[in-house]
Amino acid sequence: MSLVQLSPRVQELQRRLTEFVENECIPVEAEYQKALGTGEQRWKTVPPVMDRLKARARELGLWNLFLTREYKEGAGLTNYEYAVLCEIMGRSPAIAPEACNCSAPDTGNMEVFAKYGTAAQKEKWLVPLMEGKIRSAFAMTEPAVASSDATNICTRIEARRGGYTVNGRKWWISGAGHPKCAVFLVMGKTDLSASKYGQQSIVVVPADAPGVTVVRPLTVFGYDDAPHGHCEVVFENVWVPKENLILGEGRGFEVIQGRLGPGRIHHCMRSLGMGERGLELMVERVQGRTTFGRKIVEHGVVLDYIAKSRMELESARMLVLRAADMIDKVGAKNAKKEIAMAKVVVPTIVLGILDRAIQMHGAGGVGQDTPLADFWAGMRTLRIADGPDEVHTRQIAQLEIAEQNARLAARRSRSGLAAPAKL
Repeated sequence: MSLVQLSPRVQELQRRLTEFVENECIPVEAEYQKALGTGEQRWKTVPPVMDRLKARARELGLWNLFLTREYKEGAGLTNYEYAVLCEIMGRSPAIAPEACNCSAPDTGNMEVFAKYGTAAQKEKWLVPLMEGKIRSAFAMTEPAVASSDATNICTRIEARRGGYTVNGRKWWISGAGHPKCAVFLVMGKTDLSASKYGQQSIVVVPADAPGVTVVRPLTVFGYDDAPHGHCEVVFENVWVPKENLILGEGRGFEVIQGRLGPGRIHHCMRSLGMGERGLELMVERVQGRTTFGRKIVEHGVVLDYIAKSRMELESARMLVLRAADMIDKVGAKNAKKEIAMAKVVVPTIVLGILDRAIQMHGAGGVGQDTPLADFWAGMRTLRIADGPDEVHTRQIAQLEIAEQNARLAARRSRSGLAAPAKL
């Protein structure tokens, strides 16, 4: 669904992508999971079905849709147009985004290279990422500090021997476990004497560089999310040449703000797809099961669940489309409030819908026979990932207060009234 008439090209992409996800991705989800195997094999295996799906997505013109029209490397879409398509991929989150080369964290990393990378960095890393030959990881969060405030990050990036030496411990580094992970973007501090937001820098670290150690995969409510995983990684005296610096020393915050704004909205887009699939599974379930002599759907509370889920999902979609539209019109930096609102509201709403769907499935809802438990774990995590709800809520309030104060001051100025005296 869209608030505006989509172009014929986007309508055609929408049709193709819907058929691809429904008829080719969702039906092979079980095959994909089975092919991963067990134990250590799960971190060494890329199921053959993924390569088949990638070839199919390229054939259908569904490849690299995420990079918007401002990038010459992109597909020429707006954020709004991509939002409509990304939701469809979210219906099969473990398969469809990667099959279309539109999965996190690669999308964000590719955007960093496209927006801030040098010609050499683009040639070495962006090109193979966009061709789907390699995968990547973004190393920011640390176990020793509250990383929701990125000024706390204590990994050091120090000038040494014509380059930089990286020392630090990171965790919840998505993508680090993938056998094709070839590169990390690492955030750390280069100058402790600089201003609060001028200490951080980002460097490119090859995954096979001496001193890089993937310590362990971390589970999310018991899910390992293999083969990409979310790993703890140690960087010990890792040397990289100076040309691996992104944008410049002390510009790490500038880079991550350019990366995280659109990335947060991409997560929300995919979340809508999971919510839609959860609601579909709920409706199908309650019409096919009987309790106390009646179909489950005939119980009043169940009808309330369905109606509430649909209303919430539609309102969440409006927030996402509004944020995407604002990014297109004024840029991510000037759409901070809209992005933050979507980031807080959408995972919470989808989490509630999935919870109701699980409830309607009974014991089956918490097992592996439906995707509901896996979806739920991902949605609960998203309330923490890319900034916890509390951080975004605080930002929303601050921006709202500033906007209202500005409007009030403008009204007073027009009417000639003096500002109230400060107490």
